Formats: sequence, structure tokens, C-alpha cells
Amino acid sequence: MVYQLDKGLWFPDPHYGDDDGCIAVGGDLSVDRLLLAYSNGIFPWFAFRYSQIEWFCPMQRFVIFPEEIHISHSMRSLMNKGKYRVAIGEAFDQVINTCSELRLQEEYAWLGPEMIKAYQELHRQGFATSVAVWEVLDKPAALPDGRSAKERFVGGLYGVTIGNAFFGESMCSLVPNASKLALIHLAQTMQKKGGRIIDCQFETAHLKSMGGRFISYDEYMKIISS
Repeated sequence: MVYQLDKGLWFPDPHYGDDDGCIAVGGDLSVDRLLLAYSNGIFPWFAFRYSQIEWFCPMQRFVIFPEEIHISHSMRSLMNKGKYRVAIGEAFDQVINTCSELRLQEEYAWLGPEMIKAYQELHRQGFATSVAVWEVLDKPAALPDGRSAKERFVGGLYGVTIGNAFFGESMCSLVPNASKLALIHLAQTMQKKGGRIIDCQFETAHLKSMGGRFISYDEYMKIISS
């Protein structure tokens, strides 16, 4: 069953959603509603050209446990070359806008102006962050304002952070493997700081190859609520 949300701050029991995990439509993208959603394993999907906000909560959750991140031999070699710098908390606007621009021409693109504004506000309040990847340049590049840059932005990811969980929202790569570098850095940092789970939302071959696997919603909720 899919519920119609109103102005009240609530969500239905996710166990009663439809087969693809959709539990509700409508509502808004306020900080309070988004935090309530993520705290219950719910996330928004907004094909902004066609529909109202949809809210999803699959009963089988595709996740990566930080200690299970898979780093291939080729990725280890790339990381050891020192060609890229990866940092958490940098260039949030650049990351989210790049994620949007790379998908904006898709018919059901979901990262439109309303979503971007909502996650920028989450970031401003400390509930969303980014992982940015920078290519270290052999020669400084000239900028339009006359300054020179020693590195250039090449990709990353962003998501919501609540407690010990990171709820991934989108990734982008302007060069091969940039988003993989970001995800590995995120997982390694979470391992050091006690983070327990990365919510990937949907299964992809890319994420599966890096250690992603399914767990039940009930197991998932025990982890993010602990």
C-alpha cells in the first residue's frame, strides 16, 4: 500500500509498502522530514519533471559494511601512485551539482533544483557530507581569475550522516575510478571512527564488486538504531 502524505510529520510503517519498496508519495523535503525518513531507512525519489516526491524503503537493503570494502589490486595500485587526493567534507556543492549535471538529461532524472536545495540545507546543518576526489596536476593550471591550481576536481560522492550510518545518495566520476576512490576513502575513514554501515539504496554491479550485499530491513534497522 502507498500512502499519501500530508503536512504532518509522519511516515507509514515501511513493512506495508508495495513490492518495489514505495511506501508513500507527497510531503516535502524539509530537514525534519528527511531526518525522520533516513532514521527509519526511508529515502526520497523525485522525478521532478513528472511527479511528486516518492518515498522508498525496500525490505531487502543493499549495503556495504566498511570493514568489508573490497579494494582490487588495480585500485590499490592507483591509490599508491599519489595521483589523487581524497577528502571528506570538501566541495559539497561541487559534488552534488556534478552528480546532477551528469544525469540531468535522463528522462526520470531525480536530482533537480528542489533536491539539491534540500541536501544543501542538510549539509549546512551538519547532516550531509561529501567525499571529493582531486587530481594532483603535474603542472599548475591557470584559472579564469588569474590564479593557478595545483589540482582539479574529478569526482566524488555525497550522502546523509546520522549516528554510525552513512546513507549514500549519489556518486560521480569525471575520470575513471574517481567514485571508487571516494567510496574506499569513506569506508576506511568509517572503520577508523566506528562507523558501521553504508546504505547504498539500490544494487549495482559497481557497488556489488566493492563488497555490497543485501541484508533484511529488520537487521538494517537494528544497526542504524544502535
